[in-house]
Amino acid sequence: MKPEPTEFTTETTTETTAQIGTEIGTDISLEDRITGALVGAAVGDALGGPVEGYSPTQILERHGGRIHGIVGPWNGDAWRTARPLAPYHKGDGHVTDDTLMTHALVRVYATVRDHLDAYAIAEHLVPDLMTNPRWIPELEAEALPLHRLFLAEKWLVTCLHYAHADPREAGVGNIVNCGAAMYMAPVGLVNAADPRAAYAEALDIAGAHQSSYGREAAAVFAAAVAAAATPGATPDSIITTALSLAKDGTRTAIEQVCEVASRHTDFESALEPLRAAISPFDTVGPDYRAPSLGARRPSRLHSIEELPIALGMLLLTGGDYHQAVLGSVNYGRDCDSIATMAGALSGALGSPIPETWSKTVSEASRLDLWEPATTLTAVTREIFEQDVSRRRAHESAFTELGGGRCSD
Repeated sequence: MKPEPTEFTTETTTETTAQIGTEIGTDISLEDRITGALVGAAVGDALGGPVEGYSPTQILERHGGRIHGIVGPWNGDAWRTARPLAPYHKGDGHVTDDTLMTHALVRVYATVRDHLDAYAIAEHLVPDLMTNPRWIPELEAEALPLHRLFLAEKWLVTCLHYAHADPREAGVGNIVNCGAAMYMAPVGLVNAADPRAAYAEALDIAGAHQSSYGREAAAVFAAAVAAAATPGATPDSIITTALSLAKDGTRTAIEQVCEVASRHTDFESALEPLRAAISPFDTVGPDYRAPSLGARRPSRLHSIEELPIALGMLLLTGGDYHQAVLGSVNYGRDCDSIATMAGALSGALGSPIPETWSKTVSEASRLDLWEPATTLTAVTREIFEQDVSRRRAHESAFTELGGGRCSD
């Protein structure tokens, strides 16, 4: 597609989903779903970057209305020195660390060519971040990806490279945030149509980076992407799958947010109600740039904000990429990550990504947004063949034990 549980179904949502299904068709290939998810995530990331950290009201005032596409930096030409964002050029179609980390994880899959675990993060992802200079769009320079990462992602290098922590539990003690969840789409795609396997693999991988509800969100997001890549998937089926796997506060937050989302048909009317719905589960507090004293600490009662809101936007827009991403962007707060997730999910469903957006983001970021998808598609097919071979061997051995019959 290069340029050229609990049911939340409402009558309006179902009609919208049906319309989108008619527009995009139901015969969507694996390659198209992977491409839609990865390109969709990158474009959502780029659209959300320039307004990250602000409220819907601030966004409305700054831009004289809602955002409808790619916009420039919040501080205009003063982006190099204006706090709190300096020295990052956020805007003008530049992707952020969400996309940099997603593409890095694709490279790990391309190296290992099999399912990943926490040790693969230590052995492959961390060295890639530390030793291979790449073009960093927000710095407008070639640099080590490590230099662009937020502190919660730098933790990977601190714990795994310098402290030699056990990769399976290195995430314990880190800031609990969406840092692991934001780049887990490739895990869901490698496990396309098998959400339970995606959940388990992401939970293992994310243990090297996050704990508590940050780790849980990574697993649930991967499962949601795998569900979105299932033939016949709808926003309702994705959310039902997510709820069947999610635990503790993450599950309750998704349920509450999606219950509110099901009462709306446009993102404008939903912005404040969605924030009110997630508020009891969000530890950051009302002022995103001045987190509360209890912010980002482990808890079984809380949830990251980004994943439930992304699922809510997916539901209320019926899976329409254009509206789900714009709703996520105009929600504000950590909207680049919200739009990354909503973009991945709606893209995996097959909803078209505006060509003007993907072309502009690719050119502005100096990234081929489609190459990682081509790579991951090939690797996904290889992994599936290995899975079949392993399953056949298990069936044969189990049959020999008198445990059952081998499948044809």
